[in-house]
Amino acid sequence: MQELTMYQVDAFTSVLFRGNPAAVLVLDDWLPEATMQNIAAENNLAETAFVRPNGKGWDLRWFTPVHEAPFCGHATLATSHVLAHELGIDGQLVFETQVGTLRVDRSNGGYQLDFPSFPPEILTETPAPLQAIFGTDEIKAFRNFENIFVVLADEQAILSFVPDLPEILKLDPLSLVITAKGDEHDFVSRYFAPLAGIPEDPVTGSIHATLVPYWAQKLGKPNLSAFQRSSRGGHLLCELKGDRVLISGSAVTFMKARIYLP
Repeated sequence: MQELTMYQVDAFTSVLFRGNPAAVLVLDDWLPEATMQNIAAENNLAETAFVRPNGKGWDLRWFTPVHEAPFCGHATLATSHVLAHELGIDGQLVFETQVGTLRVDRSNGGYQLDFPSFPPEILTETPAPLQAIFGTDEIKAFRNFENIFVVLADEQAILSFVPDLPEILKLDPLSLVITAKGDEHDFVSRYFAPLAGIPEDPVTGSIHATLVPYWAQKLGKPNLSAFQRSSRGGHLLCELKGDRVLISGSAVTFMKARIYLP
C-alpha cells in the first residue's frame, strides 16, 4: 500500500471557507493517469493538483472530477502555497504546464501569479445555446480556447443570474463565463463548467487570463480589481503586462491528510 500526503487549500482568500478549495499532492513522479483521475474524482473538488520536481523547477498538472484540465489558476495558487508555506521552498516557483511556463512569486504576504494572456476573440454569431440561456440573440460575447464569455448589463445581473446547466452543457467543449463592470471592483464574474463536473466554480484564476485583457482595454487601464461573485467569493488583483497577466491573491491551508493507495 502506498501512502501519500495531500493538502487542501482555500485559494484567493485569506479567510478559511472562502475562495476556491483545491487539493495538492507533491510527488516524486507522476502516478498512473487513471489513479490521478480517481483521486480527483474522490476529492470532488474543482481541481486536484499534482506537482513533481523536474530538476529546474516543477511540472504541474490539474484534474477536475471528470478529466484533466489544460489550465487552472486557483490550483496553481494552492500548489504554490503548499510548496512555499508548508514545505518551506524559497524563491520564485516555476511550473511547466500545458499552457506553457507559469511563474509565482511571494508578494505582500500572498502570491503573484504570472500567466500567459489569452486575448478575447469576439463572436460574430451567437451560438444557439446562448440564445436559449439568455432569451435573446442580442448578446455581447467573446471566447478563448476553453470558454465563452458573455457581458451582462451590471453587477446585479451577475448576482441574479440562474444558470441553465443543461443548456450550458450544449456549449461543449466550451464552458460559460458571465462578467460585468463592478460596483466596488473594476469587474465581476461567475463561471459555470458542468462539462468538467463543476456546476459553478467559486473562484477561477484561469478565466482572468482573458477577462483582464478584455476589461483593461474596455476601462483603459492595466491594473484592475476583480471579484468572482460566487457564494464563496474571491478577490483577485490583476495587471495586464504585455502578453502576460499578473494575478495576486492569498491562500490558507484547510487540511493536511494521508491518503492510502493500493
